Amino acid sequence: MSHYFSTTPSGPDRRREIDVAIRGRQVRLETAAGVFSGDRLDPGTTVLLDTVDDPPATGVLLDLGCGWGPIAIAMALASPGARVLAVDVNSRALALTADNAARLGLTNVETYLPEELLATEPDLRVDELWSNPPIRIGKAALHEILQTWLPRLAPGARAQLVVQRNLGSDSLQRWIAAELDRDVTRLTSVNGFRILTVR
Repeated sequence: MSHYFSTTPSGPDRRREIDVAIRGRQVRLETAAGVFSGDRLDPGTTVLLDTVDDPPATGVLLDLGCGWGPIAIAMALASPGARVLAVDVNSRALALTADNAARLGLTNVETYLPEELLATEPDLRVDELWSNPPIRIGKAALHEILQTWLPRLAPGARAQLVVQRNLGSDSLQRWIAAELDRDVTRLTSVNGFRILTVR
């Protein structure tokens, strides 16, 4: 069985449509096996999208670990004048995100493998980052991801991370503050999910 953080999922790419509410808007999108939460809108992502303020109207917005695209789509819907970068290691997830954005007529969503984006734009700076980070890949790999992307926040920018309390949100909050020297606060806690705001 392949994991959602596999580069190329091994199972068949059988797509199915689901109806989801994204920040109050009902949309029909495609999902598939082999990507994160391939059968529904993940509860943590739901908390994130229901809680955080709109991203900046312009600038560069980043969905880190986009899956089939709900966070990137929410950002693009809220900020049609912004450039929305959807990043994932999973090629199937990137294809789904691109197709779901096109299905909704969103022309401001771009999909990238992380190494591809960083090679193309080594000096990239981000004005807002939203993520339901891949906690289950292990602490060392998660820390490496955050060490790569959080320092790319532009001055005055912020990251909004949703992390389940029983999967280590409090220890992650302390690690970000201590190891990355970032201001990190808990925006809220809903149904066991914490929203961490990093500046």
